[in-house]
Amino acid sequence: MSEIQDRVQLRPSWKDRIGEEFEKEYMQNLRQFLIREKRSGKVIYPEGDKIFNAMNLISFDKVKVVVVGQDPYHGPGQAHGLCFSVKPGVPPPPSLKNIFKELHDDLQIPVSSHGYLKSWALQGVLLLNSVLTVEKNRAASHQGKGWEQFTDAIITKLNNEHSGLVFLLWGSYAQKKGRIINKERHLVLQSPHPSPLSAHRGFFGNGHFSKTNIYLTGQSRNEINWNLPPL
Repeated sequence: MSEIQDRVQLRPSWKDRIGEEFEKEYMQNLRQFLIREKRSGKVIYPEGDKIFNAMNLISFDKVKVVVVGQDPYHGPGQAHGLCFSVKPGVPPPPSLKNIFKELHDDLQIPVSSHGYLKSWALQGVLLLNSVLTVEKNRAASHQGKGWEQFTDAIITKLNNEHSGLVFLLWGSYAQKKGRIINKERHLVLQSPHPSPLSAHRGFFGNGHFSKTNIYLTGQSRNEINWNLPPL
């Protein structure tokens, strides 16, 4: 393993599979971009040690469900490396509130008072944004800088080395990942994004949480307990 890969704080089961991405020119360019942005005084979310949090909370072989988000929350104190999730003590943003509403309607799960989704990750839900960093108060500011290629590599490895995963693709941006997923090997569930701008166009009522658990049970896997424990 190269010196570059050694410096990356990434769980070994993931580093073994995607570590070579850090050697590629696009990732070198992305790293230099992030360094320049920070040196110029810009605030980047999430913090550096949280960028790969989605993968560091669960080993590659334990993944059962993949939720694909767009990019991290860009408000102070929100992002911590899990798509749609916020840190403890931070109020759930509107999209997450709509996720909780659908959970309640689908599985009669009480609406959570917090938005910390770590318990989902620990059960095998990879909460992966397509873009892993963002500038403070500038949504989508790091799109097109290389993260999309990196997360494509992650999805490709999951697609090729697993069978029977569930991919939840909410919104057109997440659905772009669908082109690299073999729908004969995995269950791919798509709907509009849970954002208040689009949730009423088909996110509400999609039944994705119950469909996920039915599929996992059919694969002789434990279903996901979507009920968040109290903090």
